Amino acid sequence: MKLHANVFGEGKPFVILHGFLGMGDNWKTLAKKISTYGYQMHLIDQRNHGRSPHSDTFSYELLSLDLVEYCNNNDLKEITLVGHSMGGKTAMFFASKYPEMLKKLIIADIGPKYYPLHHQDILDGLSSLDFDILKNRGAVDHALSGYVQDAGVRMFLMKNLFWKEKGELGLRMNLNGLIQNASEIGKELPEDARYLGKTLFLKGEKSNYITTDDENRILTQFPNSMIKEISNSGHWLHAENPTEFLETVLEFLKFK
Repeated sequence: MKLHANVFGEGKPFVILHGFLGMGDNWKTLAKKISTYGYQMHLIDQRNHGRSPHSDTFSYELLSLDLVEYCNNNDLKEITLVGHSMGGKTAMFFASKYPEMLKKLIIADIGPKYYPLHHQDILDGLSSLDFDILKNRGAVDHALSGYVQDAGVRMFLMKNLFWKEKGELGLRMNLNGLIQNASEIGKELPEDARYLGKTLFLKGEKSNYITTDDENRILTQFPNSMIKEISNSGHWLHAENPTEFLETVLEFLKFK
């Protein structure tokens, strides 16, 4: 599957994988800052997200293979890989299967364990949108507010809006395909999977995605890893505290 990516900068390859219902462009502001340290940034849209192709099949094994294909097609070797949430799960699967393709791994606010489905209100809200009636972003925001109270989350979701044609809005993601495969999103990394390379796990101070109880499993499956907390942030730690996120990532990248 030929993935869409926003590529800019010059230097060592640095790949970012977004979270569920996101897209590579969510990371553009932060990635531009990272690029100034000698990196070529690849902000990938994973399958069924953003401008990448839609598919009825969706699993972390497939998402990992998509990334292998992308790296091979673009002659990327020894990549630095950041994955947030769902993208972090993809990155963990990828690292355990294809360690020779990685230089360093950074996982943002997700662990290798199983996560129960917790996006149902969001999926219900997105499914309820009738673009025959909803003709502007304000109307979409109002319609979503009945399902998603947090204005920041609604703004994040509405980045998926685009004009299919004049006067007709649509969603970029393959919503039906994602709903059909929703059980795949929380899938755990197999317990026997290991990645021995240098890894940084980042967790949001106000997030419950990585708890103290999860740290033993992380260190078992990623024995050459460190776990750092980003203050004053929840699950969207890179957006909520971008300064500390960037500083922590850059400090990790200095280690040989």
